[in-house]
Amino acid sequence: MVRKKGSLILCGAFLFVAWNALLLLYLWGRPPIGRLGEGVGAEPGGKDEWALGRGKGGRVNLAAEVIRLAEEVEIQLETQKELLKQIESHRAVWARQRDAIGIKEDIAESNILATSVGNPEVVVPVLVIACDRVTVKRSLDRLIQYRPSAALYPIIVSQDCGHAETARVIGSYGDQVTHIRQPDLSDIRVRPEHRKFQGYYKIARHYHWALNQVFNTFSHSTVVIVEDDLEVAPDFFEYFRALYPILRADPTLWCVSAWNDNGRDALVDPSKAELLYRTDFFPGLGWMLLKEMWNELEPKWPSAFWDDWMRQPEQRKDRSCIRPEISRTITFGRKGVSLGQFFDQYLRYIKLNTEFVPFTKQDLSYLLKEKYDENFKKEIYGTHLVRIEDLQQGGSLRGAAPYRVQYSTRDSFKVFARNLGVMDDLKSGVPRTGYRGVVNFLYRGQRVFLAPPEGWTKYDVSWS
Repeated sequence: MVRKKGSLILCGAFLFVAWNALLLLYLWGRPPIGRLGEGVGAEPGGKDEWALGRGKGGRVNLAAEVIRLAEEVEIQLETQKELLKQIESHRAVWARQRDAIGIKEDIAESNILATSVGNPEVVVPVLVIACDRVTVKRSLDRLIQYRPSAALYPIIVSQDCGHAETARVIGSYGDQVTHIRQPDLSDIRVRPEHRKFQGYYKIARHYHWALNQVFNTFSHSTVVIVEDDLEVAPDFFEYFRALYPILRADPTLWCVSAWNDNGRDALVDPSKAELLYRTDFFPGLGWMLLKEMWNELEPKWPSAFWDDWMRQPEQRKDRSCIRPEISRTITFGRKGVSLGQFFDQYLRYIKLNTEFVPFTKQDLSYLLKEKYDENFKKEIYGTHLVRIEDLQQGGSLRGAAPYRVQYSTRDSFKVFARNLGVMDDLKSGVPRTGYRGVVNFLYRGQRVFLAPPEGWTKYDVSWS
């Protein structure tokens, strides 16, 4: 539009100049004034050339001729004035439109700036739950080493227990971390049979206080929670950054976890570090939580055993988490309230990813429920159904992997899981890493799905 108006102005100016030139030529080349009665000029070179017109009685009617000429000039001047008015009018319109466009551009630029200021790249804090392990240094060293930005990934270390030596270790990091202390160090009154579980009660109390600090005191919109005995992978921050919008977008998700419960070296594909899955089992051990979810959980937060409480149907509400093929955290803490439960048998063998995967440059929309479920059912139930004996012997397998081993009861699941080397415990009927009852892993280098019959609808809490 601006280009069009500019062209009109140039055209008008050209017409104005051309009109004046034609007028000049017209007046300059006008024939000599002849006899008034004849109204025509004399022949060039004749004796009447440039003679004045004569009126009746031969008198020259000079006044009439001057008036006529002046009227013609006035007419031409009025025409020129009108043309100038049109040019000025177009110029004013163009100027207004130019100013309006400039204002719109300024507003648009302001909006962009306002958007960038009002909605900056989301800050993803890491909350480290600490107590009395001086080896928290190992965890903090890796977090700081792999952290791409202190501003986008502030580290908040929340310490319980009041252990002075651990506090000194945390304090040695200065402003690289924020050190907060859980103020209530008192014992918690529990029923006699739960006295041996005092540690679990204190952990639940600490989590409740620390998460309230993150969301209500520091006013963050999300958080990644790790404990003081976890070491993170090089792409730990990249992983959570990429999955944050997926967690935001899908209401059927309620967490993102860095942990694969069946992530032992022999059970995962080291060449598929980019593989991600949905799981109905809450993994913990390095997990992302949104403020909106905390607002739901906080009023009913349990007094103990918070992780198993999270796995109950009343909390999970058929929602899932995202978990990786290869874990982005490992635990090095055998010492703890669980007294080494599972550590020697499983946890110490979990493989930590060492390859940086640029998740933020990948399309992760396949993890959204509708897309995922459609492909999931086809993949699982389109595979060869085999017996566990066939897998163990190998020679009688038909077709290429992946293979499906089917279970129909709690006992058959446990027997098959033990024989295939995956964890066999269930929480509220959900197997570790399971999605729609299916546990996905490698067995002797081949992909295997330990799955319920096709048509599965829900978990049976009595299986726990």
